Amino acid sequence: MGVVQEKFGVTKTGEEIFLFTLKNKNGVEAKITNFGAALVSLFVPDKDGKMEDVVLGFDTAEGYFDNPSFFGVTIGPSANRIAGAAFELNGKKYQIAVNDGENNLHSDMDNGYHKRAWTAVAGENDLTLTLEGKDGEMGFPGNKKITMVYSLSEDNGLKLKYHATSDADTIINLTNHTYFNLAGHKSGSIEGQFLHLYAGKYTHVLPGAIPTGEIKSVAGTPLDFTQMKMIGKEIGADFEQLKLVQGYDHNFVVDGYDGTMRQIAEAADEKSGRRMKVFSDLPGVQFYAGNCISPQSGKDGAHYEPRTGFCLETHYYPDNIHHPNFPQAIFGPGKDYNAETIYQFV
Repeated sequence: MGVVQEKFGVTKTGEEIFLFTLKNKNGVEAKITNFGAALVSLFVPDKDGKMEDVVLGFDTAEGYFDNPSFFGVTIGPSANRIAGAAFELNGKKYQIAVNDGENNLHSDMDNGYHKRAWTAVAGENDLTLTLEGKDGEMGFPGNKKITMVYSLSEDNGLKLKYHATSDADTIINLTNHTYFNLAGHKSGSIEGQFLHLYAGKYTHVLPGAIPTGEIKSVAGTPLDFTQMKMIGKEIGADFEQLKLVQGYDHNFVVDGYDGTMRQIAEAADEKSGRRMKVFSDLPGVQFYAGNCISPQSGKDGAHYEPRTGFCLETHYYPDNIHHPNFPQAIFGPGKDYNAETIYQFV
């Protein structure tokens, strides 16, 4: 149906920022900005066909300049946490930003890919976003070329396809940090919505949400979402793993991971009838229940606060560089990064 482009703002350095709208025959509509490669809005029907925007975000590009909760953005070059904000690769030590206690979170708060104006090229019903990362930038080695393609299918699937190259071995662990609220982004708490994760194990964490290296079973714990369960049912349980991160903020180990696309999750809101299936070819998914969303104003006069949106961030496990037993997110000459995730509404 063609991609509609409109002005959305200007960066602090004077680069124009645009908003692009993808729409399918069913009226499903995705709005994406090239600033941070962010998903700004996603309108999907309820059981009666009523359209509602189901992702948290801002009305203007300026809202994304601060964006402490990372609404909608694409994170890179390394999503999630790296212990000690340092790593060793091929015998050389690299220091990166200390920005989450003594650790690193999402590469760099000010210079990460979520704070960049990407180059955008619209297709028939897709949007290709690209950027380049220089060797040594944010402390990471390698000159990198990153490509991300958003596309919207006629069966209501929003696909996120990633490709990256580097001229030196480096960490590339991209993710998208969209917060979903299937009742609509202005509807309040997501604790009454339901989630099923195709993941019987998780990566156990220490204070600071840093993995210990242990992969543990979810059986008999509040982390068990192997069957559809209300998000809020056990979120306040007396369980150390929940207390460490104020609720759910854990990496779940995808069942049967072999690098091929598979369903990894399903979420549902019973009142509206909206259901979302998630497909990915990545080994992990970070389920974050929005425990630490700072109270703030969002789109359309919405008020966001803790647990008004949830994230299902597909990626390699956090801190995998320090745990050889985890799938490794090391890419470079002869080994490109490729990944796909689909959020499908049924």
